Amino acid sequence: MVEHASTVNLLHWSSGVFADSEISRTLFSTSISFDLSVYECFVPLSQGSTLYLVEDALALAQTPLDVSLINTVPSAIAALVDQKAVPASTSVINSCGERLKADLIERVFESSGVEKICNLYAPSETTTYSTWICMPRGEAVVETIGRPIANTRVYLLDGHGGPVP
Repeated sequence: MVEHASTVNLLHWSSGVFADSEISRTLFSTSISFDLSVYECFVPLSQGSTLYLVEDALALAQTPLDVSLINTVPSAIAALVDQKAVPASTSVINSCGERLKADLIERVFESSGVEKICNLYAPSETTTYSTWICMPRGEAVVETIGRPIANTRVYLLDGHGGPVP
């Protein structure tokens, strides 16, 4: 069971790691039935920011918007990069829902003005995100799911459910 406290923790954590300017104009492109929508909707609204509602992230290819943050899956990010549709106003891209590969991170930095890419990972049970890593432009690019968000723990288990180092 997912508790409301998990959402409150997500909102609290986000307010400490994302600057107001980074979430000030957030793209809301995820179906409300998918857990990513919790971040896209409630994080910006809880901080007084603006949401740009679109059918999906690929809508940016047809209708450029003045968004500061895009929160979507790597396959959509790749399509936006291929179509040269990452808005110049976008400073942060959050990747989630699929494996984020180093070559895509490098392509984003080479083809846009994005200042940082965050890889966010989690099963739905933790309310959207459990782990994260942020990779600013000019720093090392790594393929990892990162470390736990604030007030949470991650346990790595083997195939038998035993803890691993």
